[in-house]
Amino acid sequence: MKFQEEYVFWKLAHYFISVHEYRIVQLSEEHNELWLEKMENKEAQVIRLLRYNLDWSNWMQKDIELTAMNGERIRKQLLKGDMNVINLYVSSHPPVDEYAFRIEKPFVQPGNEKTKVKSIIFDRTHYGEGFHELGTIFKKAITFPINEEGYTEQEVDSVKLAALSAASNRSKKEKSLFEYGKPFFTYMFMAIQIAMFLFLEWKGGSTDTSNLIKYGAKFNPLILEGEWWRFFTPIFLHIGLLHLLMNTLALYYLGTAVERIFGNMRFLFIYITAGFCGSLASFIFSQNLSAGASGAIFGCFGAMLYFGVIYPNLFFRTMGFNMIIVLGINLVFGFTMPGIDNAGHIGGLIGGFLATGIVHFPKQKKPWLQLLLLVITALTITGLLKFGFNEPGRLLNEQSAIVMADNYLKMEEYDKVKSILHEYSNESSASAEVYFLLSYAEIKTNDLSKAKEHLHLAIKKRKDFHEAYYNLALIYIQEGNIEEAKKYAKQAVELMPDQKEYKQLWQRINEQNNQ
Repeated sequence: MKFQEEYVFWKLAHYFISVHEYRIVQLSEEHNELWLEKMENKEAQVIRLLRYNLDWSNWMQKDIELTAMNGERIRKQLLKGDMNVINLYVSSHPPVDEYAFRIEKPFVQPGNEKTKVKSIIFDRTHYGEGFHELGTIFKKAITFPINEEGYTEQEVDSVKLAALSAASNRSKKEKSLFEYGKPFFTYMFMAIQIAMFLFLEWKGGSTDTSNLIKYGAKFNPLILEGEWWRFFTPIFLHIGLLHLLMNTLALYYLGTAVERIFGNMRFLFIYITAGFCGSLASFIFSQNLSAGASGAIFGCFGAMLYFGVIYPNLFFRTMGFNMIIVLGINLVFGFTMPGIDNAGHIGGLIGGFLATGIVHFPKQKKPWLQLLLLVITALTITGLLKFGFNEPGRLLNEQSAIVMADNYLKMEEYDKVKSILHEYSNESSASAEVYFLLSYAEIKTNDLSKAKEHLHLAIKKRKDFHEAYYNLALIYIQEGNIEEAKKYAKQAVELMPDQKEYKQLWQRINEQNNQ
């Protein structure tokens, strides 16, 4: 019976590759030993096929031990907790001596129970038993007809070619998922954010609050006034060199991967949508000024998670665990470190996932899923925008009002300063800074009585507020109350003895008092 064992060997290989989607790990030069793996199958992560005519069982025992050592090496390389290896011998006959006790139980190396080797013999008199044991492991009947008269070399080559072709085609298909497009927009966005950083530095600094507000940072008061573009412009601005370097590096690694998988236009949609969703979430859940590409970059994480949902096996076999660990570290870091806009990160993550689901994969369609995710995205964005603009008080705090007021002071728009700070000045919890900025605007608009009242409140809140003492002294001088002016000028000098203006005012008051 010619080539019967060769046929059975390659028929089994073809079955595991085509039906159970095992991947070839190693094929010997003689094509008589084949290692297959599928880590998702916990009962049989690795299959080893050997075409060899068994003679003595002690040789088989040594081979089983070597198989266990190789399995343990694979387990360590893949950082797996346990490894189940199915070891299949295709032989014309079983060993000539007693062998059943060597394979009736899975073999484990003494002192190491993490790698187990279950051995099964396929020989001409025990094919049925071999198929039965495989069926038990895979919980599915496994069998195929075997011609007792044997096979021609062409028939063996045909099934061998089918097995290798199935493995090659699957490998090419999987590889093609990662090579659809060449990065273009990733590099463009990197260039834009570097250019904008240099522009901000040129205009006064990327950490200057008024500079950031002027050129498009996310700032709730201005969004509420109608500057809707601030949902998009923060994507390209960064606060400080470290912030820029971290986000540019993350974009280089994540963005290029996402753009290669989904193509240029899909990536553009995913990135911009995720950036918008990050800004929107920050608008709703964070009252602080913010900027940066972090939301859009977390959207790239979301795109990768969508990849994992559609292709879970390929995802976890290639990048899944590392991707999830990096994402988890970033989220924990965001929750534990002050000053990080984690609302924007989570918004970008969810937005990136939804945007990816809307466009799906190149040359593929899931109409109902895409439509569902489109409806969910549209309803969520509409709901959040409606909530934000209908409940503006929830999106503002005293700090943002102070920042806004300070910005208006620099532009000499004093009426706007008074308008934005008036609401907070009536609260018992108002800070000294609110009263001081309000008094400054009132001085500039010649409302001295109100300015004096608010400066006294600022001093009451902060006993060391030397600027407030100085301004009070100036108001009292203008009113002709030299004694009060002298008192407050003296306190300003005592708090800041090196301040030149304070000393000059104190000397001028003393000179007037002595005349």
